Amino acid sequence: MSTPLELEPGSTSAEPESVLRGEKKIEGRSLGQIAWMRLKRDKVALGGGVFVLLLILMALCAPLIVGLLGHPPDEFHQELVDANLQIPTAPFGGMSWDFLFGVEPVNGRDIFSRIIYGSQISLLIAFLATLLSVVIGTILGVVAGYFGGVVDTIISRSMDIFLAFPLLVFAIALVGVVPDEAFGLKGDSLRIAVIIFIIGFFNWPYIGRIIRGQTLSLREREFVDAARSLGARTPYILLKELLPNLIAPILVYATLLIPTNILFEAGLSFLGVGVQAPRATWGGMLSDAAQWYQIDPWFMVWPGLAIFVTVLAFNLFGDGLRDALDPRSR
Repeated sequence: MSTPLELEPGSTSAEPESVLRGEKKIEGRSLGQIAWMRLKRDKVALGGGVFVLLLILMALCAPLIVGLLGHPPDEFHQELVDANLQIPTAPFGGMSWDFLFGVEPVNGRDIFSRIIYGSQISLLIAFLATLLSVVIGTILGVVAGYFGGVVDTIISRSMDIFLAFPLLVFAIALVGVVPDEAFGLKGDSLRIAVIIFIIGFFNWPYIGRIIRGQTLSLREREFVDAARSLGARTPYILLKELLPNLIAPILVYATLLIPTNILFEAGLSFLGVGVQAPRATWGGMLSDAAQWYQIDPWFMVWPGLAIFVTVLAFNLFGDGLRDALDPRSR
């Protein structure tokens, strides 16, 4: 037998040798801290996240940025456009210190300002549509996975119907016949609300299937059985036991769904059924640039580059977030 440790008077336990030498105690880390450490090591994902934050700040501060570096987005500068060819007189699409991205053909509007203001529409629709999809998909996915049986069958078949629905055709048909005023909204506000509803409501089955599968696995875990044995009711189990363990897949899928919604909104604007002129949108600018790309390609470059870089940044950040929250997915 080993000799018992001798403790000083008044002490209740022996301190580790590292503490006696003045070294720092080893502290435990939460799951969030561990995920953040992994994410910090992924420089590509971190760069994508920084760009996303800068993009959000740019959209929020659009009036300030345009006031400092540009001109009002709907202000004409026809003196900068050739009267015969209807294209900017200056080279490279009219780029200069006053017009950083050049000017549009025909009317001479500032492309830089319209790109900045176009980010507001793209991000607003993408974020709100994603939020709607996440809320519906999470609720129905958790309910289907936890209860199973007839409830699961009904919700799963509903998912199949929504996934088979021709969303783009329906969106073009519905947005194209939007009245001038309805539900207390009118003009661009009504059109934006309809687009958000269409994209968000018909995209929920994608996240719904993911949450359903995760819930099917979690409902058989020991902590759920322990909660049941202690008399916990179903709402408590769903909200306090299952939902916190679903935050990771919800966050990851939301970051990957946002760029998809940005592309969908840009596609609707490109086809002429999105937010209407003169409101600046990236898809609408691409649609206008399609007839000028041979003689003024810079008009098409900037909105196309804005969509490409934004979608790429969200995808890179989403992939990195997925790896940080679930290393087994690598």
